[in-house]
Parts: sequence; structure tokens; C-alpha cells
Amino acid sequence: MDNIAGQKTSLSIVTNISVVLLVVLWLIPTVGLLVSSFRDREQISETGWWASMFPVEQAFRIQPEPTGVTRDGDLYLFSGNVFDTGSGKVSGFGITGRDPGIAKPGETYGRLKLVVSEADGTTDEENFETSWPADGAPAAPETDDKNRPVTGFHIDRALTVAANGDFTWMQDSDISRAPTLYVTAAAPPDFGLGNYEQILTSDNMDRAFINTLTVTIPATIIPILIAAFAAYALAWMDFRGRGFLIAMVVGLLVVPLQLALVPLLQLHNKVGIGQSFLGIWLAHTGFGLPLAIYLLRNYMVGLPRDIIESAKVDGATDFQVFTKIVLPLSFPALASFAIFQFLWTWNDLLVAKVFLPSNSESWVMTVKIADDLLGSRGGDWGILAAAAFISIAVPLFVFFAMQKYLVRGLLAGSVK
Repeated sequence: MDNIAGQKTSLSIVTNISVVLLVVLWLIPTVGLLVSSFRDREQISETGWWASMFPVEQAFRIQPEPTGVTRDGDLYLFSGNVFDTGSGKVSGFGITGRDPGIAKPGETYGRLKLVVSEADGTTDEENFETSWPADGAPAAPETDDKNRPVTGFHIDRALTVAANGDFTWMQDSDISRAPTLYVTAAAPPDFGLGNYEQILTSDNMDRAFINTLTVTIPATIIPILIAAFAAYALAWMDFRGRGFLIAMVVGLLVVPLQLALVPLLQLHNKVGIGQSFLGIWLAHTGFGLPLAIYLLRNYMVGLPRDIIESAKVDGATDFQVFTKIVLPLSFPALASFAIFQFLWTWNDLLVAKVFLPSNSESWVMTVKIADDLLGSRGGDWGILAAAAFISIAVPLFVFFAMQKYLVRGLLAGSVK
């Protein structure tokens, strides 16, 4: 009953579900990347993009100026509020960056100087961090972590923080400079255009954009011109070794380009091209030719034979047949490969790093973003996400302008 007219077959239902799943799988990370591009760097490191609309528990490093310092016994102390606006709620605090939320609001956390006895009768001092009630006194352990007996202690530094942000800092010496406090508190969602502004206003980004166009446009046009002639010859011209050449083209499709990077660069250096725009144009041409010839040849083989034979009967040469008949009819395949080649060269990083000079005047956008904005570790996810959307603006325009030819070009030669 699956073949009744007007009813969907079970295969079509499975196909539709598969397409929907694929779209969702691609859409989820894209939406996450878009949301992350507007988020603050600190909030990205704390929570995922799916929690971006909720308050984020963040650690803050504060250095309040010591004003109104007073003395209480052996301790110097001053008070203040960790929030500049005077409003907020502290969820934890500490005196070191390795554990900024170790203590709870309302208690005191500090570092004690323990006096420990050595086996030979001498004494030594050991640091010991602990918490105690704000209205109480600290308690020292009987032994330190090396099992040496503790004979005494004094407070080196301590911090008391209330839930509303009021704090009291104390230490055993005069407070001559601002101490460093650490608190954890819920911060509201922070969205902005700071990541995009940092990328667009960075030095030489306009130059990198022009360099990218300088690389991409010739590296797209040159392989199309060469591949079109080669594809016509392999499709409609009869000569010895044609089948072997077709097999070679298919075989080159599966060869990783990474294998050819170093030998090709050495060849460029020997012939005097070196690291230059001409060198990267030729490199992209060589890497793109197998796919270009394969797509165009399959499309040209499917063109009506009667048209080409009629043109030859009327006295047209192979060059005239190619330029007047085959080339105009092959525009969908040409456009299809142009989309792939443009996207590949525009988003390329590896080939640009190898075949272009390392100075900033020759950087393309991908190299500029990777080397200058992200650094060697690449840990700034906000910059990375924003850079991804900035860099795909031009490829998206090219794709949507030529998408109607994409499917027709890809299906070239698949049916008769």
C-alpha cells in the first residue's frame, strides 16, 4: 500500500525525518556560536551558551583602596563594600585566586602563622588557612601537615564578608597598599558588541580583508579556466591515454593536500616564486584542479551529443564548440565549483600560513584572527565566535547568489 498515489511512502517519511535531524544538528552549534559571539569572555568560561539568559556565578578580583584604617590590638583593619554600586549578593569569598569562593558570607577566612617545634628544639613558622565565625576566634590545629606540634599562632591576614558585600580586611602589619580580595557573586547576563568591535577595529584588519580577496578571487578563477579546457578534452576529444588521465584525476581527489605542502613550497623556492601571492594562487590552483576537472567533465559528458556533432558538421572547430556551445551550457557546473573553491580559499588557514610571508602586511583574515587576535592558545571563545560570523559574511553572499546552480552542478553526470 506504500505506492498508492497521493500517499507518502515510508521511505519518504524516513528521508524527511533524516533531513530534519541533520538540519537540527547543524543549527544547534551555529546558534551556540552566534550567542557566544555576543557574550562576555568571563561568562563564556563559566556557563554554556544554553544558559546565557540566566545569571552567571562569577569570581571577581577586587583591590579596594585602604581608607579609614584602624588598629585593633595587633591587627590593622579597614572596611568597605565589594560592590561599586552598593548592591549585590555575595555567594562566597576568599583571599587567594586558586579558590575564590572557599568561604561563606558571614564568616571570617584568613591565613594563620603557626609556630611549630622542630625535633632539635628550634621553632619554625607555617602558613595555615582556615575559617571561623565572624564574632569568634580562630582555632589552630595541634600539629601541622608534617606532624610537627603547634605551640602558638597569630593571624597573618583575614577577611570577613557579609552577603550584601560589606567586608572587613585585617592583617598583622600596617596596610600600606590595596589588598586583593576574591568574591563570587551572581552576575546578570552580559551581551554586547565588544567582540565584534575588537575584531573590526584591530590594526590592519582592513588590509587582511583586501589580502583575502586578493588570494581568493584569482585562486577561484584560475582553476576554473584551466579545468574547463581539460574537462572538454576529456569529455569530447578522442586521444590516446584519455582513460588513464581520467583515472588519475579521480585518484588525485583522495590525495591529502598536506602531503604536497612542503615539496611544493621547496619547488616554489627553487623557481623563484617563494612565499608570495603568485605562489599561493598556483598552490590553490593545483589543489582545486582535480575536483574542478571531475565535476566539469561529468557535466560536459551529459550534454546533448547532437548539438556538438551538428556544430562540427557546420565547420566549427573544437575551440569554437567549447567557447560557443559547451561553456555556456556548463555554467551550472562552473558556478557549483566556484562556490566550493571560493569557500575553501576564503576560509583557508593552512595553505596561507605556508605559502604567504609571515609579516602582518601579507596576512589574510584567517591568519590575522588566529595569530593576532587569538594568540597561541586560542582560548578567547568570544573573539573566535565573532570572527567566525564576520569571516563568513562574504562566502554567505556568494553562496546565496549562486545556490540555484549548486544542486544542478553537483548532480552532473549522475543521471542520464
